[in-house]
Amino acid sequence: MARSNSALILGGGVFGLTSALELRSRGWQVTLLDSGTIPHPDAASTDINKVIRMDYSSDEQYTAMGELSIQRWREWNARWGEELYHEDGFLIMTRGEMLPGSFEHDSHAFLTARGHQLVRMNSALLQEMNPQWKAESFPNGYLNPYGGWGESGRVVARLKQDALDAGVVIHEHVPFGQWIEEQGRISGVKDALGNEWRADVTVSALGAWTTEYLPWLSDRLWATAQPVFHFRPSNPEDWRAPAFPVWAADIGTTGWYGFPANAEGIVKVANHGPGRRVRANEPRVMPAGEEARFRTFLRETFPALTDAPLASTRICLYGDSFDGHFLIDHDHDHPGLVIAGGDSGHAFKFTPVLGELIADAVERKPNPWLPRFAWREAGDRGGEGARAKD
Repeated sequence: MARSNSALILGGGVFGLTSALELRSRGWQVTLLDSGTIPHPDAASTDINKVIRMDYSSDEQYTAMGELSIQRWREWNARWGEELYHEDGFLIMTRGEMLPGSFEHDSHAFLTARGHQLVRMNSALLQEMNPQWKAESFPNGYLNPYGGWGESGRVVARLKQDALDAGVVIHEHVPFGQWIEEQGRISGVKDALGNEWRADVTVSALGAWTTEYLPWLSDRLWATAQPVFHFRPSNPEDWRAPAFPVWAADIGTTGWYGFPANAEGIVKVANHGPGRRVRANEPRVMPAGEEARFRTFLRETFPALTDAPLASTRICLYGDSFDGHFLIDHDHDHPGLVIAGGDSGHAFKFTPVLGELIADAVERKPNPWLPRFAWREAGDRGGEGARAKD
């Protein structure tokens, strides 16, 4: 395909901003629209923090993507002159044995074989190094010092500024109206106010809203609601790394994970589970009983956090795919439209490599990682290794 010279990107999360930056660096004229402010308060890219890890069971591609992403996160810290990626390590513990086939065992074995120096944990070492854990309940696990967390909302704001500095034209508060289709090809969108936005290629980076505006993808993409709780411990210094790094507790079967206290002393606890399917445009309501479920988990895992007051709660919407893998490709049924979505709750860590992936897809440029994310029909679910299964 001959290179197009203009791109319209819909959505100002990490998919949209990184693809805008990469396409602009390749000489494209890029316009980005978002229905709200950037960072959008309801976007998955937002919130106070996100996990950054390379641990992906025995999945070679995601592991390699994680390794490269961490290298680039470090480079971004240096270029930005501020630490938005915190390499505090990733502590992965389980109540059971680390048996072959489990997320904990296979991640440890695979990363060790790739030369990473991991710390094998047991209850005694956990008690010594990480005293907030109920150590006797977690006899097995490991610490990966190469990983941590990103200040996600601040990262999005920084990428927005980078994009503006690079010459990307950004328009906020532009509500979607309808597709502009001419001669069987998508040539842009008309917003809800009647303004037309045209380009040679349109990139949908709409996250959980994808099938609100691309309903023909609803057999393979949908929005899934996940609960997030922010607690305020009375002694936040006790909940910071190294004593309390990013952690996962039986994440492959239960989905529990969380973070050290941030600069404001907030400890985020979340569940990376099956969730519940919702409409992205519907009001976000925390289901009854969720706080009790979270506090039961805390009582069994971090007893000193059990009665900490709530700072806030959040319903995070994943732009889920049927198989847990991203969808990054030209829409085979709508020429002129490229899909960049299906984050499935595990895309943020790959922010430094997403733009290159999406731009290569736009330009139909070979990339060894793109085939997994190519256009495909819905089939059996069976994706990301750390996701609790239903």
